[in-house]
Amino acid sequence: MLALGMLWTLPNSALGLLLGCCGMPFGARMRWQSRELAMVVRCWPWGSGGALTLGNVIVHTGPQLDTPCCTYAHRAGRSIEPMIWLADHERAHVLQYMVLGPLFLPIYLLFGGISVRNPLERAADHYARHGHGWWPWRAR
Repeated sequence: MLALGMLWTLPNSALGLLLGCCGMPFGARMRWQSRELAMVVRCWPWGSGGALTLGNVIVHTGPQLDTPCCTYAHRAGRSIEPMIWLADHERAHVLQYMVLGPLFLPIYLLFGGISVRNPLERAADHYARHGHGWWPWRAR
């Protein structure tokens, strides 16, 4: 099933790899991280911080993906929540991509993009906090 999911989201992963390759002359480094089921591009030289997942590729501005971060609800002031691990949050997006494939980006944008209102982001935060529940449209 993992291979089918990776194949289904290959167009998104190709975009992520292209993006990663563009950053390599400027210090970005790539390596496969099996726990994340993704090629992780670290030390991405542009942007204000954080990470972006495209298929089975995670582009991250920091030196390591396993770093604490705030949930979207915490950052938006909706609640006070403990820190989560960025790697866990992004792994949830990888799993979401493997189900939705090329439909992920249009659905992600349709539901609000980078926002606490986006059920894909809330599910990724939930997964990072609890270790389950990365799919946003099922009863928890």
